[in-house]
Amino acid sequence: MKLQDSSNSKQSRTESGQSSRRRFLKDSGRIVAGSALAGVGLPGLYAGENNTIRLALVGCGGRGTGAVADALSAASGPVKLCAMADLFAGRLKNSLDNLTKSFNDKIDVPPGRQFIGFDAYKKAIDCLGPGDVVLLTTHAAFRPMHFEYAVSKGVNVFAEKSFATDSPAVRRWLKAAEESEKKNLKVGVGFMWRHSQARQELVRRIREGAIGDIHTLRIYRVHGPVHCPPRPKNVNELAFQLQHPNSFTWVSSGFFIDWHCHNIDVACWVKGAWPVSAQGMGGRCYEEAGNQFDHYTVEYTFADGTKLFAFSRHMNGCWQTYSDYAHGSKGSAVIMATLGQPRPVIYKSHNMIPEEMTWQYGKDDPNPYHVEWQVLLDAIRQNKPHNEARRAGEAEIAALMGRVATHTGQLVTWDQIAECDFQFVKDIDSMTFDTPAPILADANGLYSSPQPGITKEC
Repeated sequence: MKLQDSSNSKQSRTESGQSSRRRFLKDSGRIVAGSALAGVGLPGLYAGENNTIRLALVGCGGRGTGAVADALSAASGPVKLCAMADLFAGRLKNSLDNLTKSFNDKIDVPPGRQFIGFDAYKKAIDCLGPGDVVLLTTHAAFRPMHFEYAVSKGVNVFAEKSFATDSPAVRRWLKAAEESEKKNLKVGVGFMWRHSQARQELVRRIREGAIGDIHTLRIYRVHGPVHCPPRPKNVNELAFQLQHPNSFTWVSSGFFIDWHCHNIDVACWVKGAWPVSAQGMGGRCYEEAGNQFDHYTVEYTFADGTKLFAFSRHMNGCWQTYSDYAHGSKGSAVIMATLGQPRPVIYKSHNMIPEEMTWQYGKDDPNPYHVEWQVLLDAIRQNKPHNEARRAGEAEIAALMGRVATHTGQLVTWDQIAECDFQFVKDIDSMTFDTPAPILADANGLYSSPQPGITKEC
């Protein structure tokens, strides 16, 4: 399946700290100084009163708080945060306090626009009007439902990855994506690496034949563990799992997808296509991984036989890297050398040594977290086409292929994942804290991991 290329395409977000948005809490002075040079958009066009674009944050964890900081740092006219929603009051308060310290003049969220609970997202979105933006940054289990509601209200969207936990949820996302296109809504998604100038330049050169025909891609995210502590006896089981999302597949889609989907998306961007099948192997060595594996190795196959190998391991004391590579008939390329700066390089062979280098980007990459917001806000103010929702859903299918293949032990195809009916939660719309948790711990407080050959996820 061919991958739709777009100059509006994005890069991925990450929870690792090296150059994360979350550092805005320490570096906010420099951020605010940069935003003081904001340019002027087209008066009154797709923006609210006084040309101000209003934001509502749905999901007030570190990822959402950081995304608001990125939006408020964009140099494209006035932007204000006017509403917030979360399941947990303490998380909303912490987010609001931190944002207020750094962006006081851009925060207008009185108690009447602070919403708590499973229906809080509706109340926050209802505070917005045409030209405004809702940030959907909760866990993936709720993303399609929230996106669907925002689109029904005609509100522009910034949606963090990942976008769904299973196939029916992906279809729900894609249906809303189609509707958002019909309404000419502007939709940005959390794949900020698509807005990396360094990667854009590399992809252009590869498309022009710099390494010949691509035959192999390799992507790595191998570092420390995802920790799931024991559940305290007096804590609601559902609330506990929602507060440790990357340890539970039904909440976040699992860390293989929620974290590694960045790399998968970029590799498919470089290739210019989505994979047609996947098979994988993995397992759990340590109990702290919640109900997931702590290592995954996936072999993706494209229609022309090209292979993409994805390596994801989360353990202490092991070799670590966060990097991506491409190999072609005439040479090879480093797509990303480190998280902080991609530093792409092209070589005339598969020996990635200085003597074989033919090109390197050789300079710092502009902060793609900021660039993606600049693109989105400019599109709103100038009414330019900008909608990344469909591509986000397709990237989610590709990522799901890898997780499902590994958990079940089966070779799975794109069409199988796109069409299957397996669901973790049948009616996510009616969930409350009284809803039984989809998975329960055993007598020792441990959660069972997938069993390839037995587990069904499709």
